Amino acid sequence: MRDLTLPAQWRLALLLPALSLFAAFWLIPIAVLVRISAGGHFLATYADILTDARYVNSLWQTVLLSLLVTAATIVLSVIAGLFLTEHEFPGKRLLVSLLTLPLAFPGVVVGFMVIMLAGRQGLIGSISQALFGHKLVFAYSMSGLFLGYLYFSIPKIVLTVMAAAQSLDKSVAEAARSLGAGSWAVMRDVTLPALAPSLIASGAICFATSIGAFGTAFTLATDINVLPMTIYTEFTLNANLVTAAALSVILGVVTWAILMLARNAAGPATMAAGG
Repeated sequence: MRDLTLPAQWRLALLLPALSLFAAFWLIPIAVLVRISAGGHFLATYADILTDARYVNSLWQTVLLSLLVTAATIVLSVIAGLFLTEHEFPGKRLLVSLLTLPLAFPGVVVGFMVIMLAGRQGLIGSISQALFGHKLVFAYSMSGLFLGYLYFSIPKIVLTVMAAAQSLDKSVAEAARSLGAGSWAVMRDVTLPALAPSLIASGAICFATSIGAFGTAFTLATDINVLPMTIYTEFTLNANLVTAAALSVILGVVTWAILMLARNAAGPATMAAGG
């Protein structure tokens, strides 16, 4: 049988373009970012940031918001995804297409839509004014940002749930039902464990997207203290490149750590599929 293995020099030549792009667009910028963040006193710079209450609160609020968005997204997406997978009805394809529509919107547009819904002149404010005599306005707070992140996170996870659910072995669920298991028992003991690797992987991607999202936060930034906005403020308004770079490195490390935990829990193959 003919050996189709490429010589080492050819493998290196084929890898060279990818390695060049990796170095130019990731390795070198990250190295420069870390160098700037050192500010001549690497440990002192990070120690000052991690002991500053303003920066620490911004980090924790960002992480907490991203975790809440991820949890809510997974719950809603599992319900919607399983329903769409297991039921056929007129207009289903149109509905699935509409569910994926938010993927086409940039963060600024999503933020504007949250303002139209829950801003000072928004729909919710008009309804609450008519019913209770005062306007309910939360677009410019963490609640509004939560709503915006949820809006563009759900379509990704719904599609992942639908794809994973369609590949499940239906005979296992049917066997459980034949043994007397009810719908909730089948969901708890069969369906969700089978979907768990995909949910962990897609949840990690959802978290990473939320923790670093900027466009929606920028549009709604009135009473919002998340790390991307803090980095933007330090870089543009305060011209503090060292702090902005250090906060960017910290944000990247936190995101990388979450992705690595998810990879270990879900497996590298599933993690790649979830991305």
